[in-house]
Amino acid sequence: MLNYGDAVAHLHIARRVIDAHEPGLSQFGSVWLPLPHLLMIPFVAVYAWWANGLAGLIPSSLAYVASCVGIYRLARRWLRWPAALVGLAFFALNPNLLYLQTTAMTEPLFLCEMIWLAVWLVEWREAVRSDPVRATRLLRGIALALVAAVFTRYDGWVLAFLAWTCVGLVQMRKSTLRSRSFCWMSAAVVSAPLLWFAYNGFIFGDWLDFARGPYSAAAIEARTTTGSGPPHPGWHDPWVSLLFFVKSGEMDAAPETWGNFLLVTSLLGTAWGLLKSRRLRFAWTLFLWLPVPFYAYSVSFGSVPIFLPVWWPHSFYNTRYGMEMLPGLALGVAFAASFLISATREFKPRLVPYAAGALLAVVVLCNWAVLSDRPLTYVEGTKNIESRREFEEQIPPVLRKLVAEHPGAPVLMGTSVYPNLVALTGIPLRQTINESDRGVFSDALAAPAKHAGVVVAFDGDEIDKAVKAHPEGLRLVGRFECDDQKPGAVYVSDTPPVMRE
Repeated sequence: MLNYGDAVAHLHIARRVIDAHEPGLSQFGSVWLPLPHLLMIPFVAVYAWWANGLAGLIPSSLAYVASCVGIYRLARRWLRWPAALVGLAFFALNPNLLYLQTTAMTEPLFLCEMIWLAVWLVEWREAVRSDPVRATRLLRGIALALVAAVFTRYDGWVLAFLAWTCVGLVQMRKSTLRSRSFCWMSAAVVSAPLLWFAYNGFIFGDWLDFARGPYSAAAIEARTTTGSGPPHPGWHDPWVSLLFFVKSGEMDAAPETWGNFLLVTSLLGTAWGLLKSRRLRFAWTLFLWLPVPFYAYSVSFGSVPIFLPVWWPHSFYNTRYGMEMLPGLALGVAFAASFLISATREFKPRLVPYAAGALLAVVVLCNWAVLSDRPLTYVEGTKNIESRREFEEQIPPVLRKLVAEHPGAPVLMGTSVYPNLVALTGIPLRQTINESDRGVFSDALAAPAKHAGVVVAFDGDEIDKAVKAHPEGLRLVGRFECDDQKPGAVYVSDTPPVMRE
């Protein structure tokens, strides 16, 4: 549950909202959107659940269950239950999704929002003519899903703009649906991203801090890029970016050798859905495919690279982005299964149960093959934890000993890179002085020994520079090495202060 460094960071952000020198909404930070952290707050309040990752599993697994219900409900709008069950099995048994829903990553929640948005859009369009009261009620659900998506991932911003624009066009044509409630819902959808702009401006002094601040994707890319060549495949090349994203979606959903077959089958199934169903109503499900053009652009121009083991540079990075294709693929597979079952019913009705069973067996075999090849997201997460495992094994025992020797002594340490060091040590976040504390942190950097009893620094970070500039009163306890990571060091103050409430 704690393999992904991002999962640990999400848990840390949620915890510091209630456990910090200055707890409150400002602790959400400027880059990651706040809804996933907000949902975890009731669970991270239990220290053990924060430390072992259970606090992230609970909302993610609930979102997974809701997603499964939504996929089946969406397919059943047009398909009989055997074909809908095939689509559900393809989605629900996916090993990458089963792994991610045990973590604090944001993908399970966003998939849930996408799926239920599609469900409610389809049902709303059906109710527009026959039941205006129900249509208005469904419209509230659509607005809620879009606001939630806006506050979950930046993909949701594009989704909200396009989906609500389409809803507005229908509203304009149906005069009976023009109401005060629609205006209020429009205001809610529009104000969601504006609220994030205002938050960044008020707290961090730049309304675009999430896009161009020191922790933004662009700033991270600038710091990590070396050499004169392109920083990653697809850089300023939408076609290559599209290939990488689609390939990641294929590899997340099926074994590599099955990927192209799966994609073609799903696209044909989607086309069959457009032909079989009432096209205007089914067309709302095409929002499930919006991640494809979004990531083709984002990888090209948004500083969010994708690395795959089968293509240069033969590594694992952001492979989970392809998971956003899973709902669209699953619905397409369900329609493809419906076509095959219908063809069997036409020529050999007695073989229909066997055909449905065979299709389910193929889906199970597909997911078993993904599991056997080791799911991309799990492998990437494993590589994440391997890069910091030695620090997490070496440093917390030393910190526990020092904190026990100096009860109440503040610990000066950064928590954005290795946030789990705090949870593994067993101290509350408010006993640390870290970069999210702003003013307190700046004062501590000017005189580390005066403000902290224990100091944890990593070569080249702000605290390391402060220790080298103001070493007086500090004694080195130990240095720690970790492969492919900058070395760390722990210091203790000769006259450790006691933390003030």
